[in-house]
Amino acid sequence: MHRSLRDLMDFPTIFRLRVIGYNQDDFATYIMVRVRRYAPEINEDNINARLSNGGKYCAVTVSFVAESEEQLYAIYADLSQDQRVLFLL
Repeated sequence: MHRSLRDLMDFPTIFRLRVIGYNQDDFATYIMVRVRRYAPEINEDNINARLSNGGKYCAVTVSFVAESEEQLYAIYADLSQDQRVLFLL
């Protein structure tokens, strides 16, 4: 049985997207700009970035109001095609 996000979430909802990638070229700002295409209200206050112990990786959490299942799928599809992104949670 296939369940949609609508079965699991009520939209609009506060959503925390976690993106893990290589720590290069200001990864956190890059992710903010990419996600802002789909959630224009995002600014620096909505971003939290943390480096790995060795500094090779960066984990970025973006908090925003998700308006729909389609919006979330679009964000995940966009970021999953990026070579700098290793994991999306």
